Amino acid sequence: MSESKPNLTADWDDDDLPEWTDDQFDRAELRIGGKLIRPADGTLTKPGRPKSENPKQQVTLRLDSAVLEGFRATGPGWQSRINAELRKALKLDG
Repeated sequence: MSESKPNLTADWDDDDLPEWTDDQFDRAELRIGGKLIRPADGTLTKPGRPKSENPKQQVTLRLDSAVLEGFRATGPGWQSRINAELRKALKLDG
């Protein structure tokens, strides 16, 4: 039984495609004959956030409902505010 192959011909005009910048070409993966010559460096859309010298670590933490609700009620950024309060309690700032 033969499987049908998808149609790989494009139905769009090349004029509709955005032009690549020199930077995109410099960061793109390079292959010749299916062999990887140079891996991609970053993304082709945006560079992203710079790497932190002291990145935060994800942990599981159990808090009282009242504490959690109180911080969540302060709006977006509540997790960062918990971190700031813990740093104050440990006298890590200043």
